[in-house]
Amino acid sequence: MNTSLLAGLGTVAVLGVWMLARRRSEVACTIDLEATNEHFHAHVELEGIEVNEGDQVLVHSAPSFIPIGTKSTMTSRATVTQVSWPRRLLVRVLGTSGITDLYEVGFEG
Repeated sequence: MNTSLLAGLGTVAVLGVWMLARRRSEVACTIDLEATNEHFHAHVELEGIEVNEGDQVLVHSAPSFIPIGTKSTMTSRATVTQVSWPRRLLVRVLGTSGITDLYEVGFEG
């Protein structure tokens, strides 16, 4: 095989691994839940880590239901999967190209 072809394939392989590389971390988090007449929300605050475009967060032991009229704050753990810089850039570019779909607003009379 041609050495330049092998070098090109090696470069593509390295870039592919770099593009698909992910880093996982388990961190503490605070879960804030509220289902009252004034507010209906679920917020998670992660401790010591920043989440960016393309990253994934899996919160462990979070309740899937709280009764109406209750507020709850609890601590738990979350697994954060952070993507590589090239993948983050790709997600940012593709995400901004699709956001114009949200701009289409119509009023009918």
